[in-house]
Amino acid sequence: MSAGLLFAVGLVSLALVALVAALWFGGPGPAPAMASINDPFKGSDWSGMPPLSRYPARDGAQLAYRYYGAEDNKVRGSVVLVHGSSASSQSMHKMASAFSQAGYDAYALDIRGHGASGSKGTIAYIGQLEDDLDDFIKVVAPSKPATLVGFSSGGGFVLRFAGSSRQTLFDNYLLLSPYLGPTAPNYRPNSGGWVRVGIPRLIALSILNSVHISVLNHLTVLNFALNEEATSLLTPSYSFNLASNFQPERNYQQNMRNVHGPCAVIAGANDEAFQTDQLEPELRRLGIRWPVTILPGIGHIPLTLEQGAIAAAVQAVHELAQ
Repeated sequence: MSAGLLFAVGLVSLALVALVAALWFGGPGPAPAMASINDPFKGSDWSGMPPLSRYPARDGAQLAYRYYGAEDNKVRGSVVLVHGSSASSQSMHKMASAFSQAGYDAYALDIRGHGASGSKGTIAYIGQLEDDLDDFIKVVAPSKPATLVGFSSGGGFVLRFAGSSRQTLFDNYLLLSPYLGPTAPNYRPNSGGWVRVGIPRLIALSILNSVHISVLNHLTVLNFALNEEATSLLTPSYSFNLASNFQPERNYQQNMRNVHGPCAVIAGANDEAFQTDQLEPELRRLGIRWPVTILPGIGHIPLTLEQGAIAAAVQAVHELAQ
């Protein structure tokens, strides 16, 4: 065997060893509990929260959601709410109630991998969340005009859907402090302390997926900064499949450019997870004219809990539907 061939074999062997080491040892570390994410829900009033309903997905799974019927004889349309990372439909209760009171049929989803939908923290394949949402629309048939609203990572997923070939399933889109990805100008390292990322494992799995090897996509790549009580109730970690799907496309800028319908953005000026002051400059730099509202004094989680922030979301949907 020639020296050149031996050298090449050695390099390949080292690369394989590094890949295996990254997969085995490169997972995420624990994330210390982040008070500003966990504490705002303490003492929340969950009275009046409707029970879970179910709809069948194409794989036979019964996925969960909560339905808040419009408290108005004349229904204005519908709003479908997508929660943030680790959460469930319960976290969107106050906002869903407000939309119901404003005359909209409101639906708060348990996205697969969360709450009562599927196995917590994982999904079967990248793209399954879009299939699930497609199935929800076909089975439940929310009234028109229909607006898809997403918060945080849910906002990133809503952007993913809004820029896809299925975007016409909804009439309007509203992004609440959306996660755009680690290369976006609004990104804070580890989302301000909310997540711990297993970067070596994430890179290794990305390499494998680039050559269509997805058998290890169930491995954990994200841990969330939940306290002990929340860990037992919510979703403490994400697999590669779920982490990859519950966010925008990797090229979030093109994802934005592909959105053809009405879309708006709302965020809080005191957001601890993202640099929200960078949202409007980034959109304008891309030539996108979506309305952007930055609410003074509002942090990340309070965007879904504070009455003023919720009223701004309701008003935004009113304006999108005009």
